[in-house]
Amino acid sequence: MINTRFSSSLLEKAVMEINRLPGIGSKTALRLALHLLRQEEGRVEALAESLVKMRRGVHYCKVCHNICDDERCEICSNPNRESSLVCVVENVQDVMAIENTMQYRGLYHVLGGVISPMDGIGPSDLQIESLVERVRQGGVEEVILALSPTMEGDTTNFYIFRKLEETSVKVTVIARGIAQNDELQYTDEVTLGRALAGRVPFGK
Repeated sequence: MINTRFSSSLLEKAVMEINRLPGIGSKTALRLALHLLRQEEGRVEALAESLVKMRRGVHYCKVCHNICDDERCEICSNPNRESSLVCVVENVQDVMAIENTMQYRGLYHVLGGVISPMDGIGPSDLQIESLVERVRQGGVEEVILALSPTMEGDTTNFYIFRKLEETSVKVTVIARGIAQNDELQYTDEVTLGRALAGRVPFGK
């Protein structure tokens, strides 16, 4: 927290809470708090109410683990999607990025991260077993590994590939049109779309 003398303990508390958000420094937190203070009370209440409703009402899809308002997300519930295709991604932002390409009509599986021993994240901390079980239940013909081309992403790709070797499912990986160490969610739609379209069998 910046070395600031607050004339209001309520303002100080608000700044401290905003400062907890990722990417928000203490100066930005103070600026945002003062901005909210200048707004009409109704607008601030609407913001606070929407955040509380989001926290209480948003669920994770029981099939793919994407965020949704019900038990199943709109993508998994859509009968027009190709249910035989499952694209494995790291997080919800990656689902949004791929959907923005408008070139993929299959389903997803959100891992909730990647294997990273340095950060204490192992396979059991991710939604890998639920992916394997999903494949074993049948109906899935191809699993597309669409993790960011980082060391952690490649490690996770290989682990999933080995877990799925005992099944008859086809495992592919998105083409390397994406630069090494780039995050998938920050890749432009054209490049990401081409990487999906040019996917190749894993290990090739």
